[in-house]
Amino acid sequence: MPTHKILVIDDSKVIRMRVKDMLPEGNFKVLEAKDGVEGYNLIRSEKPSLIMLDFLLPKMSGWDVYQEVQKEHDLKKIPLVLMSGRKEEVVEKLNEPFEYFSFIEKPFEKKQLLEAIKDAMAKARKHPQPQETDSADNHNHVSAKDTLSMAQEIITMRQQMKAMQGEIDLLKKQLRQVLGFLQQKP
Repeated sequence: MPTHKILVIDDSKVIRMRVKDMLPEGNFKVLEAKDGVEGYNLIRSEKPSLIMLDFLLPKMSGWDVYQEVQKEHDLKKIPLVLMSGRKEEVVEKLNEPFEYFSFIEKPFEKKQLLEAIKDAMAKARKHPQPQETDSADNHNHVSAKDTLSMAQEIITMRQQMKAMQGEIDLLKKQLRQVLGFLQQKP
């Protein structure tokens, strides 16, 4: 009896079958869903070992499924491979580099699929563990490591802003020069 379940959520039967055929022989069962609602319900009920999720789906988009999964710690730690024929639609909603899931652009080959699955499994282990809180004080506690990280981020952002301001000032100067040159022409 299979010990692992792989859930393939895609509105295209061809893609679902193709993914199923590309997977290596193993001790797992492939579950299929043709829309986001069916897929999300299977995620909740079956707790698969891997989710292959199309970004554009009927009834409930892959984006909406992804957001719902992220709300629950036991679901968001499931390795996830997001699939789409249009990467730009994914990047509109989720910034690269993708930290907790893998992305594969359709159409893909078996080697690319297997690499994406390995990548998704490694990234899923990076999810932070939920913090245990025993009082209201601990709930609002920010660790020294978090504070240092935030301070470094602020310093980096200030440096970037300073560099951008320098670029803006240079562009303004160049624009004034162009305008001055145009005003001198008869």
